[in-house]
Amino acid sequence: MHNEKLRGALESLGFTNVRSVISSGNVLFESEQKDTKKMENMIEATWPEQLGFHSTTIIRSLGELENLMTFNPFRGLEHTSATNLNVTFLKKPPSQMPEIAFAPEEKGYRIVAATDRELFSVIDLTAAKTPELMGWLEKQFSREITTRTWKTVGRVVEKLKN
Repeated sequence: MHNEKLRGALESLGFTNVRSVISSGNVLFESEQKDTKKMENMIEATWPEQLGFHSTTIIRSLGELENLMTFNPFRGLEHTSATNLNVTFLKKPPSQMPEIAFAPEEKGYRIVAATDRELFSVIDLTAAKTPELMGWLEKQFSREITTRTWKTVGRVVEKLKN
């Protein structure tokens, strides 16, 4: 979906200062509304009405993202052409969290940290592909998730600050 159309859908809901970050589905906005669940529901209802698709919407505030950056579970690890550092945002807290440093059956990815709303994983791109990680995460935690690289989360935070 083109960023312009995503921004237009959010603007039609009354959100202001609507901006997108790279072509990743990350759309930043401001709102008088403070009820995150209500905003998520409004946006999810708008996708099929205005753009013809269904998609889970997960909202995080600048403060929440800054806290993640401070938490930084990836200390000592690098995002490279062979290794991706990922954050999976959960819409709802899972019934059971994985063990930290959990590596499912030597698949080339592992969970290195978790909060009640995020999972932090590292994927060895020489042994696995991102869709494999995403498929495993969806089986474990439902389809109401979205994953971004740690670099993208940093870009979102910087753009929110400006």
